[in-house]
Amino acid sequence: MAKDAFTDDNRTPVRIPLATEPVGILKSWQMMRENVLNIIPEQATEEPVISGKTAKRWHMVMDPGAIQQILLDRVEDYPKSTVTKNLLRPAIGESLFIAEGAHWRWQRRASAPVFSHRNVAALGPVMTAAAERTAQRVAQAGPRAVNMLDEMITATFDVIAEVTFSDDGSFDRNAVHKALETYVNDAGRVSLLDVLGMPDWIPRPGRTTASAEMAQMKQDADAAIEARAARGPGDVPDLLDLLLAGQDPKSGRSMTTSELRDNLLTFIVAGHETTALTLAWSFYLCAFDSRVQDKARAEAQKVLQGRAATTADVENLPYIRQIIDEALRLYPPAGVVSRTAQKRDTLCGADIQPDDTVMIPIYALGRHKLLWDNPDQFDPDRFQNRKSIKRYAYLPFGDGPRICIGASFAVQEAVIILATLLSRFRFTPVKGRDPKPVMVITLRPEGGVWLMAEPV
Repeated sequence: MAKDAFTDDNRTPVRIPLATEPVGILKSWQMMRENVLNIIPEQATEEPVISGKTAKRWHMVMDPGAIQQILLDRVEDYPKSTVTKNLLRPAIGESLFIAEGAHWRWQRRASAPVFSHRNVAALGPVMTAAAERTAQRVAQAGPRAVNMLDEMITATFDVIAEVTFSDDGSFDRNAVHKALETYVNDAGRVSLLDVLGMPDWIPRPGRTTASAEMAQMKQDADAAIEARAARGPGDVPDLLDLLLAGQDPKSGRSMTTSELRDNLLTFIVAGHETTALTLAWSFYLCAFDSRVQDKARAEAQKVLQGRAATTADVENLPYIRQIIDEALRLYPPAGVVSRTAQKRDTLCGADIQPDDTVMIPIYALGRHKLLWDNPDQFDPDRFQNRKSIKRYAYLPFGDGPRICIGASFAVQEAVIILATLLSRFRFTPVKGRDPKPVMVITLRPEGGVWLMAEPV
């Protein structure tokens, strides 16, 4: 493995060397199958836009003004790319993440109240309980190394299972987790047919089998949703209760069983995978820089006084939040987002034609030399004044009308879990076990995040 994939002598956290020369179609596909980050040129950290052609025309856009044009000013002209939709549709259907136009707008209006500040805050006790269980598991590990990636996946899935279905036994959470993991690992990789721009109706090898496994899980989910609709909400409404009661205020339309299911699966995927990855990278970075970790621990211990964090503590833990922000800059879960241009446009002088692929390489954007000082360095203090961060230069949750609907949920959960564990343990790296940033659908720490956890 390349030296740059590990912590180097200049105290730089793990990173992937970006491409320095163009490659052909077959090589490009092979590189994407291994790690989507491999296709990002080093130029993407230095230029406002770069263009090329690999079977079809593509553009990578890093200029904040041009990104605003894509995500806000002309959002209807830049829907999610066909490849993105083909990868995710078998798992999450025509949910909020994939839907476009009027179908997206009514779903967004119906779902937005579910993630109101009041509702998200009410879910805090579930997050606190998950943080406590995680602390107990880490303590029980004793003097052995702990894979914090696995711990964070367990913790965040515990949370999403509880807040989605109240963990009422109507839904086999393990089956859901396994089916989604199988799909991501076995079918969630770009096909050569995608790269070549072949029609959607041509089957993609590997995706058909995984889709069949997803079909059974969806049937089970539908049965659970219909049973809940017949039974009615519990004392404390969960996400399913809130969605069942939700209506588009403009049309009065409510979601069907299949629409509810697709959106719940979207929330399950996004509500645990991305937060788990953010936390795993945050723990890696805290172990990488003991000074940052000590400062964060002091803040957490002062606020928490030996207890787990709660929703009320989140605003009093600004440095913990800065660590999470910096982890999202260096290792964004969505390392690349892709759009398909519908109309002719010009972005930083680049001629955009209909059907061109337009990518925003979030991984490169967070390391762009014109947008950040010492971009490869870990420095949570750069987020001390969030107003100083140029909009559309930092996009961990996207932006514009399609900004992540669960962003506040994710941040609240991450702060609660990170603060709880840092207040009780000192994390140190395991020599030779640094993770490697690898993106398939999300940017994961390949090999896990193995750390020693010493009680304090």
